Amino acid sequence: MAAVNVLLTAVTTGNVSRHEMLEWINTTLQLNYTKVEQMCSGAAYCQFMDMMFPACLPLKKVKFGAKHEHEYVANFKILQTSFKKTGVDKTTPVDKLIKARFQDNFEYVQWFKKLFDANFDGREYDALAMRGGQGGPAGGSMAPAAAKPSRQPVAHVTTTRPAGARPTATKAQPSSSSGGSSTAAGSAATASYNAQIDELKQQLAQVQLTVDSLEKERDFYFSKLRDIEIVCQEPTSEGLESTQKILAVLYATEDGFAPPAEEEGSLTDEQPPFEGEEQEEY
Repeated sequence: MAAVNVLLTAVTTGNVSRHEMLEWINTTLQLNYTKVEQMCSGAAYCQFMDMMFPACLPLKKVKFGAKHEHEYVANFKILQTSFKKTGVDKTTPVDKLIKARFQDNFEYVQWFKKLFDANFDGREYDALAMRGGQGGPAGGSMAPAAAKPSRQPVAHVTTTRPAGARPTATKAQPSSSSGGSSTAAGSAATASYNAQIDELKQQLAQVQLTVDSLEKERDFYFSKLRDIEIVCQEPTSEGLESTQKILAVLYATEDGFAPPAEEEGSLTDEQPPFEGEEQEEY
């Protein structure tokens, strides 16, 4: 079966967030990944390919417990072979992915999810059983609760004191448990805030890349349109009917949109008349 190829660009709509991506990976493959960077091993991609195109690769040879770069490379070789077998037109940047950097892996898994959505037919698939239980189920196991110390009964001791002696009050010692619990709570809150800050930084980096790409595309197409405008304003083209139609398209506006005010000295300022032309009098 030939694959349906997909294209992912900076302006492609429908991209999902990091949390949504992790949820999709863990739910579909019964994994317990906590970071997108863990996709750097290539093992999950291999199993996704096995879901889309059964028997397109030897799943038993995939190292789901890979921890070293040479093992990652071996997994990606299996993946690339399956791409050739199924007709997936994509060059995998293995050297970047195995470095476990967020941006490289996030961009690649965004493309791969679109490939999966375009090719998976929804058949039943037991991911954990297919890989022989490697990788562990999503969620992991819970640690057993610590045993509580048993309370021993306090023996009642009868004491005697001389007549007329006043009983002495004992001062209660402050408990150290309250201080320890507050410190632990503060540490947990700090870790949570740091994790949120890291996530926001990664999201900001993703937005900045998208903005940079959009600005480059905008400047490219604007320069093309400006070149067309200049050609249409040349004396040899100005009177042609086709030229007038092109200019009408260039200067057309939509409801609710107004062109920005022209700055002094801009390219669209009025040009002096060409030699031989007379200036119109008003």
